[in-house]
Amino acid sequence: MKNSLKQIVLFYVLALIVTSCKNEKESTEVKKDVAKQPNIVFIMSDDHAYQAISAYGHGLNNTPNIDRIANEGAIFNKGFVNNSICAPSRAAILTGKHSFKNGKVDNLQPFNWDQDNFAKSLQKNGYQTALIGKIHLDGLPQGFDYSNVLPGQGQYYSPDFIENGVKKTYPGYITHVTTDIALDWLQNKREKDKPFLLMYHQKAPHRTWMPEEKYFTLLDSVNFVPPANFFDDYEDRPAAASQEMSIFKDMDLVYDLKMLDKDGDIKTKYRGMFQKKYDRMTDEQKAAWDAYYDPIIADFKSQNLEGKELAVWKYNRYMHDYLRVIQSVDDGVGQVLDYLKENGLEENTIVVYTSDQGFYLGEHGWFDKRFMYEESFRTPILMKYPKEIKPGTVIDELVQNIDFAPTFLDYAGIAIDESIQGESLRGLVNGEVTELRDALYYTFYEFPAEHKVKRHYGVRTDRYKLIHFYYDINKWELYDLEKDPQEMHNLYDNPEYASVQKDMHEQLERMRQKYGDSDALNEENLNRYLNKKNIKKKH
Repeated sequence: MKNSLKQIVLFYVLALIVTSCKNEKESTEVKKDVAKQPNIVFIMSDDHAYQAISAYGHGLNNTPNIDRIANEGAIFNKGFVNNSICAPSRAAILTGKHSFKNGKVDNLQPFNWDQDNFAKSLQKNGYQTALIGKIHLDGLPQGFDYSNVLPGQGQYYSPDFIENGVKKTYPGYITHVTTDIALDWLQNKREKDKPFLLMYHQKAPHRTWMPEEKYFTLLDSVNFVPPANFFDDYEDRPAAASQEMSIFKDMDLVYDLKMLDKDGDIKTKYRGMFQKKYDRMTDEQKAAWDAYYDPIIADFKSQNLEGKELAVWKYNRYMHDYLRVIQSVDDGVGQVLDYLKENGLEENTIVVYTSDQGFYLGEHGWFDKRFMYEESFRTPILMKYPKEIKPGTVIDELVQNIDFAPTFLDYAGIAIDESIQGESLRGLVNGEVTELRDALYYTFYEFPAEHKVKRHYGVRTDRYKLIHFYYDINKWELYDLEKDPQEMHNLYDNPEYASVQKDMHEQLERMRQKYGDSDALNEENLNRYLNKKNIKKKH
């Protein structure tokens, strides 16, 4: 009996040892798998023109920290968006789908958070996920263990945030506050044994370009020369001619250019709106602001500028503040990169820097975005991942913002759902793939609206671009980007380009069929938009 009991006890002891070893092995295997999954830091700013990143070589400013990503990894020279306006672009990035597929075609339509997004997929597969800063999509974010986001556009001074559904006002300057929250999450809220996704999204350099005191005088001595097509006459481009985003005609002296004179002589449409932004500052911040801007205001009032002189003055006033707010963004990028390096996270972390779209810095005489012309259609994309991307990699292939979602899923080893319309960039940056696509598709829906940019869609290949403006206009435009990179000469119906025109129409139809777009969908989205704005349809 004793021997029998000993045998039973021995059996159970051995069983426990085997089970313990097995569990330890399984636990180790899980940890090994987790260790293989890279962390992802996805940095996005708002309206950051590629022309204003020194890595792109335009010479306007110096962004040493953003440049670090390019120098230590890859720079994409032909990165584009699907729809050049804030919320629709962000929805496309999250879902990997064009606007007409994810439902967020314009800033008015609600975003459906119940649909899949790449953060949800990462979260379901063991990632800890955080969203910090600007998202500009209504509703409570889904797919994030932690969120601390700006309501709407956000404010430059004393910004409000919504932390996991609870509103809070932070003292200080928006760019620093966003960076501090991101660093706090990395240091104190992150679970160190999990791979993570950090979406660190800045408000700047979105309008109204209010710099911090540190950079008030940055570039003061620089007199910026406007782009060659600053005084564009928009010949044979009626949609371009009818816009309301001209620096000369439409840029508000107070709201955009800070001419908030104390005696109230400068009366503008948006003066009251800017006054509210100014009033968010502390007395100390206001004193510093006034000390810098009051002499500029006095000098402007004494000059009585008109015509082209006024246009060039406004351009320089715009450029100085736009580039100043970017400098604060660059500082924040440097802090995050330094944290990753100092804490041993650099080697296994993918870092991406991008903007939700491009922006006009005086090209065609404009500010803002929306058009399919290059400066707003094209966006900066820089990416580093020491394990796979060689320093100094240059990518000249056509890529688009719908490619981020499948790229992140690919790196994480997660199956890419067939509904995702983008392509993984992994093969491009590691050299396994040399060509991703031969054309890009674009749509824009937000009209009638601010800036009066008409509805349009189009296709871009490496050399040519075809655009169709519709609804209250029916105008086609064709550009040879090799011969006319500034897009000044509409070649549509030019007999010398008849075969190109035919090919581009065929390419456009292929793109629409591939992605599932149609005139019928355009009509549906138009009717929904007009009903929401209570506008009578034009026939």
